[in-house]
Amino acid sequence: MGSNPVEDLIEASSGVHYSGFHMEQPHTPEIEQPTTSIDDSFHKQPFIIGVAGGAASGKTTVCDLIIEQLRDQRVVLVNQDSFYHTLTPEELTKVHEYNFDHPDAFDTEKLLRVVEKLKQGQAVDIPKYDFKSYKNDVFPLRRVNPSDVIILEGILIFHDPRVRGLMNMKIFVDTDADVRLARRIRRDTAEKGRDIGMVLDQYSKFVKAAFDDFILPTKKYADVIIPRGGDNHVAIDLIVQHIRTKLGQHDLCKIYPNLYVIQSTFQIRGMHTLIRDANTTKHDFVFYADRLIRLVVEHGLGHLPFTEKQVLTPTGSVYSGVDFCKRLCGVSVIRSGESMENALRACCKGIKIGKILIHREGDNGQQLIYEKLPLDIAERHVLLLDPILGTGNSAVQAILLLLKKGVPESNILFLNLISAPQGVHVVCKRFPRIKIVTSEIEVGLNDDFRVVPGMGEFGDRYFGTDED
Repeated sequence: MGSNPVEDLIEASSGVHYSGFHMEQPHTPEIEQPTTSIDDSFHKQPFIIGVAGGAASGKTTVCDLIIEQLRDQRVVLVNQDSFYHTLTPEELTKVHEYNFDHPDAFDTEKLLRVVEKLKQGQAVDIPKYDFKSYKNDVFPLRRVNPSDVIILEGILIFHDPRVRGLMNMKIFVDTDADVRLARRIRRDTAEKGRDIGMVLDQYSKFVKAAFDDFILPTKKYADVIIPRGGDNHVAIDLIVQHIRTKLGQHDLCKIYPNLYVIQSTFQIRGMHTLIRDANTTKHDFVFYADRLIRLVVEHGLGHLPFTEKQVLTPTGSVYSGVDFCKRLCGVSVIRSGESMENALRACCKGIKIGKILIHREGDNGQQLIYEKLPLDIAERHVLLLDPILGTGNSAVQAILLLLKKGVPESNILFLNLISAPQGVHVVCKRFPRIKIVTSEIEVGLNDDFRVVPGMGEFGDRYFGTDED
């Protein structure tokens, strides 16, 4: 560092500081360098549920109840009925002889194309089938956007193994035959304009036989069987709990048990939308970034050790609770990490906060050029603060310093707003006993080693240094 004073070093950090910027590190070759391309395997895949069962068994009611309970998630319902083939003029003349409960009545290839596009994050147009004209080209088509959960519902949705293979959960709604018949009569006469005689004739000719030959045999593929359909609220509650667990668990969390992603809600996604928007003002960026940072800090504090404690309430009652971990300190990676200090101070009164400056110097890689840490840091649990985990190189340098100062690896909690999968791999593989808490996992890094979709240079946007 020569004779430069510390103030000059901190001043130098006010320039563009890429949190997690990729730098060559000849002096630390053991640090794993991430790949430069975006890996499609990190694209968040929707949770796909299949709901099958006989006609009028209560499948739609089950789907509606699941959607209602998952109201804080984006859920889309895709009905197999939308993919009936349009009847030819010849078939229309013998419509009473047409078996709508046979697998060949459905355009499964179109269904597969629609689901595949939704999985890839593309919006699709789903046809509307008119049961009076027997055509599936009724306009306007139903526009469906990509979602967190896709529910595929239909009597034969389990029949084709290719469709089954897309599903993360398969539910079979099991209802007595006489109940299904009574419901079918009410539905077909009211919604499809058919008379009772036609409904009963079709039931005896096609529906019962198709159920025995094609629908009931698919019951063996179900992960969950719901007796009584929509009336079985206990089963539906358990299913929704399982779905929530799966939605809250990113694929990387299955690989690294020390990675924690806070539960996503529309509020959290809305705040992310605002701070990622390039047109968001500095005032709004800071406001919503602070809200997200506070959530990450609160969640991170929940991973610290605690001791049980009993207190006496004003009513004279005893309350059994817990006592907070006392020996804490924060360490911010200058400059972006300093944006997280206020949230930590608001949660932990009087907490000590140290600082680490890691700066790029020419093409020689990252160098630690300033650190000021509590003298007793080795005896504390450390919350390492940096809003963006990119390549993981800055994080590795900071963690190595903490370890050198005597901090046990298991006492380090790394808090950030967004994490690139490449950085997660680098940090978690090298330090399996630290914990990472983040609010979202990104798609990856671009060719410039910037996080995408990302939110730009966080420090400049937060502190306003990107303005002329």
